[in-house]
Order: sequence, then C-alpha cells, then structure tokens
Amino acid sequence: MLIDSHCHLDFPKLVEDQAGVVARALRAGVGRMVDVCTRQREFDIVCATAERYTSVFCTIGIHPHVAGEEAEKVKVEDIVKAASHPKVVGIGETGLDYFYNSSPREAQEESFRRHIRAAQEAKLPVSIHSRDAEEDTLRILKDEGKVSGVLHCFSSRRHLAEEGLTLGLYISFSGILTFKKSQDLRDIARAIPMDRILVETDAPYLAPEPYRGKTCEPAYVVKTAEVLAEAKGVNFDEIAKATTDNFFKLFTKCPPEASK
Repeated sequence: MLIDSHCHLDFPKLVEDQAGVVARALRAGVGRMVDVCTRQREFDIVCATAERYTSVFCTIGIHPHVAGEEAEKVKVEDIVKAASHPKVVGIGETGLDYFYNSSPREAQEESFRRHIRAAQEAKLPVSIHSRDAEEDTLRILKDEGKVSGVLHCFSSRRHLAEEGLTLGLYISFSGILTFKKSQDLRDIARAIPMDRILVETDAPYLAPEPYRGKTCEPAYVVKTAEVLAEAKGVNFDEIAKATTDNFFKLFTKCPPEASK
C-alpha cells in the first residue's frame, strides 16, 4: 500500500469527480489519502469529504497564502477543538511562503506559531509549507519547541532537509521529484534516511512525469514513489513499505487497518 500524505480533494479540479478520483487511487494501491485543509472556513467541507470515504482523512489549518485573511480570527483553542474530530489526523497546512507573499509576513509567522502550538496541544503532526523562507521556518520551529511534523512537498535546499531531520521532522516528496530538472532534489532524497521519508501528490497540482501538465490526483503518487525508489537505489516495494510505515508512525491517529 502507498499513502498520499497530502492532497486537496475539495479543490475545484478534483471535486467534480471526487468519487472517481478516490476510486482510481484505491485501484492504484493508494490506501490512504489525507485531504489537507487550507482555509478555516472550508474545514466543514474538508471534514465532510473525509467522513464520506473510509480511505480519506483530513487536517485542520490555514495556508500561509490566506493567513492575512483568516489567522487573526482563529485561536489556538479553535484549531485544537476542530482537531478532536476522529477523522482529523494532522494540523495544517501552515508555514511561510515568501515566493508569492500573498499575506503579510507578520501574519504568516503568527499563524504558523499558532498552528505549531495547536499541534503540540492536540498531539498531532503539523504539515509545514516552506517556500523561499527556510531560515525563518527553522527559527520559528526552534523557538516554539518540539513538535512532530513533515516538511511537505519538499523542494528546498539540503540545509532545510538536514535541519528538519535534526528537529525530528519527516520529509515528503511530491511529483517535483520526477521532473527532469530535479536532479538536485533527487540527490537530497537519496541522502534522507529511509525511516523519515513520505510521498504525496499535493493534488491537483504538480502532476509527476509522465502526467506533467495534467490535473494531478492521488493515484499518481505511485509515479513519485517509483522515482524515489530509483533515487535511493532500492526496489519499489521497499519504498512503499517504508513510506507507509513512516506515515503511520507520524500520523498516529490514522488507523492502519486496510480500507475498502
């Protein structure tokens, strides 16, 4: 079994055929999907999707792109309360994005800190988005103290991966790993310990080769896992087992029993 540890099943390009997307993932051997929340006001929709499918779980969080709109209205206790739902297995996605700067950096930082504190209180892992903000991401994580979590859709420098591992984080690779110009990223993946790697799609974005340019969906995580296996010089079954075992070690609230 493989697990898509980070996707967005309620985004427009997937929601129209949501049942088909989930069914195709299951046929491809993807036994779990984590539907990641990006706006507090859309949590009920994300949660309803997780309730609809045995194989789908979800998170609660506010993406840094919209931190300026929503974060000030949401308190740590609000996130913790939402996280008590049995289908919520993580906090996020949250973090910093200085590439687009869609929200003021101060609002992104405050939101990130609140999510980390909520994750600590709820004893759930946090899904961390970091783009062009490596040093501030690490500074905040060190300031806030120990938290379990994952650097999702990793495409940063080796420094962030190494420091993240030191902090106890996992590293998750998306379809970016398969792109022809991603050799540096594959070199980083090769060096990540087998017990700290995850795979994801970030669907509907970043479809891996040979689907690049198409709408991504969870079934495509198989292609990312294949390239990850090649990068690490192991067979596909080893990557499938390692990333699945790692997922359940990190997302402890998600039941490991096989899904229909």
